[in-house]
Amino acid sequence: MSALFEPITLREVTIPNRVWMSPMCQYSADPEGPLTGAPHDWHFAHYAARATGGTGLIMVEATAVAPEGRISPYDLGLWNDAQVEAFRRITRFLVAQGSVPAVQLAHGGRKASTDQPWRGGAPVGPEAHGWQPVAPSPVPFDERHPVPGELTVAEIQEVVGRFAAAAGRAVTAGFEIAEVHGAHGYLINEFLSPHSNHRTDAYGGSYENRTRFALEVVDAVRSVWPQDKPVFFRISATDWLKDGGWTAEDTVRFARDLRAHGVDLLDVSTGGNASGVSIPTRPGYQVPFAARVRTETSLPVGAVGLITEAEQAQKIIANGEADAVFLGRELLRNPSWARQAARDLGGEVKVPNQYHRSV
Repeated sequence: MSALFEPITLREVTIPNRVWMSPMCQYSADPEGPLTGAPHDWHFAHYAARATGGTGLIMVEATAVAPEGRISPYDLGLWNDAQVEAFRRITRFLVAQGSVPAVQLAHGGRKASTDQPWRGGAPVGPEAHGWQPVAPSPVPFDERHPVPGELTVAEIQEVVGRFAAAAGRAVTAGFEIAEVHGAHGYLINEFLSPHSNHRTDAYGGSYENRTRFALEVVDAVRSVWPQDKPVFFRISATDWLKDGGWTAEDTVRFARDLRAHGVDLLDVSTGGNASGVSIPTRPGYQVPFAARVRTETSLPVGAVGLITEAEQAQKIIANGEADAVFLGRELLRNPSWARQAARDLGGEVKVPNQYHRSV
């Protein structure tokens, strides 16, 4: 059996293989009306195709815990019951195909309220369904973005509660795994990094203070998430800054804290919190960050970043660099990547009866 197609069990959830789908925003939800933030036919077809293609775990895109937490007005959300009902259709189908449904719970912070990327992705105001973004400090992401409102301590606690409420709805919606989005320059990442967090109260300054909000969110999610089901955390392992940012050393230290607070796997990405930085992209360029966490802590990890070939993914797992690989753009290009990789490597995935003639 190929290592890439061995099952893995976290708590009491068994994922049939190590080929997992990264959360990738579709920017396709309705921006207003009774079904704002709810998935519809596009989302069903998008996720269903990857499930029938043999993907072991499907992580639904960044799903906002509050309307103002959306990255764009066209993002998904889990702040009301209508959204829960719409998600049920998707999770039922994923489970029926043998995939594990997971959801990434998110708040966009200072990078919220932007347009769809194919329309330029610029910040939008109320005239285009937008709003005033918020952040730990009144520091804009770049010259295009507005100065965000600085969250008060009371507002921070309200956001923590929003994560817990969204996690509770995710359970009802049929998700097996919840991932807290702490990466790519969105709200939790903004608190973690001294590059974006200039606070002087209990949520800024020292490492302990800057990680406080993230751990409060994890505790809130874990308190409502079933004990037999895993919680993941997605992190940017580095800001790619020479000075004044979040570092790989911080990530290793934080991984131990997350483990102690009930996180079962660290989804290791990088970047997104500082504009204009140079990132040395190449195949598998982020894998060493995941491998370091796995080596230096007891926390399982997922590796991401330009993982495109079956042999490449197989080696990452076989060499012990990660416990799973998250594929993003490659699964957009090829929804049946897992099935084809299994054929090439001698692994097995569940194939729908209707597709057996293609095996």
